[in-house]
Amino acid sequence: MTTRRDFIKKTTVGSAAITLGTFALPGTLNAGVLGANDQLQVAVIGVRSRAKALTMGISKSPNVKIIYNCDVDDTIIEAHNIWCQKKIGYVPKVEKDFRRMLEDKDVDAVFIATPEHWHAPMAIMALQAGKHVYVEKPCSHNPYENDLLVEAQKKYGKKVQMGNQQRSARTSITAVRDIRNGIIGNVYKGEAYYSNSRSSIGNGVDTAVPSTLNWDLWQGPAPRKAYKDNIHPYNWHWFRNWGTGEIHNNGTHEIDICRWALGVDLPETVTSFGGKYAYNDDWQFPDNQQVTYTFSDNKFITWNGHSRGVMKPEQPGRGATIYGSKGTIELSRESYKLYDLDGRPIKFEFETGGSATIDTMGAGDLDGMHIANFFNAIRLDEKQNSPIADASITTMLCHLGNMAQDAGETLKVDAKTGKILKNKQAMAAWKREYENGWEPKL
Repeated sequence: MTTRRDFIKKTTVGSAAITLGTFALPGTLNAGVLGANDQLQVAVIGVRSRAKALTMGISKSPNVKIIYNCDVDDTIIEAHNIWCQKKIGYVPKVEKDFRRMLEDKDVDAVFIATPEHWHAPMAIMALQAGKHVYVEKPCSHNPYENDLLVEAQKKYGKKVQMGNQQRSARTSITAVRDIRNGIIGNVYKGEAYYSNSRSSIGNGVDTAVPSTLNWDLWQGPAPRKAYKDNIHPYNWHWFRNWGTGEIHNNGTHEIDICRWALGVDLPETVTSFGGKYAYNDDWQFPDNQQVTYTFSDNKFITWNGHSRGVMKPEQPGRGATIYGSKGTIELSRESYKLYDLDGRPIKFEFETGGSATIDTMGAGDLDGMHIANFFNAIRLDEKQNSPIADASITTMLCHLGNMAQDAGETLKVDAKTGKILKNKQAMAAWKREYENGWEPKL
């Protein structure tokens, strides 16, 4: 009898077994046009915490089936299979190497919930294989990948949606429409914040790679590093080789809402203050950071991130506040609150269902709505709430925040391209180094 673990081990292959350029040109795979009533078949890649929120969101959409669960860790796959049977009533096929799955013509779309260094390279490979893509934020590990993913979507013509799910919140959509209609006058400031009490990640020790983990494929496009006991499965967020820090991990959401509400794109200047204060550990990004972006028309956005040290009592959790000449609006994943200039409440609206705010899964009704919008874009060409051409701009703001923090000075930005002006040292971070043979290309 072949067990699922046996199957997983038999399908494990090294990174050299399949090259990055083996996929057919767009249109040669899955070329059939889907109608409004055709079943969509999807794969979920990276199936630990956030993938469970995506799986629940997918399961809420009619006539959609998950036909693959992909992950490089046997233990995580097996736990997720048990969870799937309990939560959605079936267990999709297992594939440890996502590249095998991309060869399957029956897969219409992929959901990417991997570590961040894989987001753009994997999304590009999926587009090249003829798949639509839902990619978790941030959509890229560096600005070079950010631009490349946008170009890939244009070249291959599939839908790409980023997982900034508050873009699909009915209350936020209503608030932005009201702002455009002048409900708080001329908007000039967006204030984004995130607050948590993350503990120390310690100082990792080199250790043997678990037998259940394909560490080479886990690293993929990233330059190879020795396995340490404090990286996988979550703390990679705080290592530069694989993660992008809290401004991307969580700041992306609220910075995006502020940018949307203010109606701005790329900034003219970026300034960042902060540092690592709480613990003497392997964390490589600021654990407390404040970034200010200035835009044309005298508008600005601030991001205040407290990874280790909760902001109390005024601003627990997360949210965004939009300031205008006639009033203020507070936006969260659950509500829209309108105040006059004296701080008196005028109107409160709430989502009908809740969404988590600071846990690692972040599950809630907004996932279902955002995913439904993605599916409707595929089937009906419905307007996307977060197409990659727009979502990438928010991701670029986050990259610029990290670049300004590293530079230690205000950066001047070309508001058309996002590139840093007159600072070669800062621009050196535009593109990362890639493991030989793994650099993403169109």
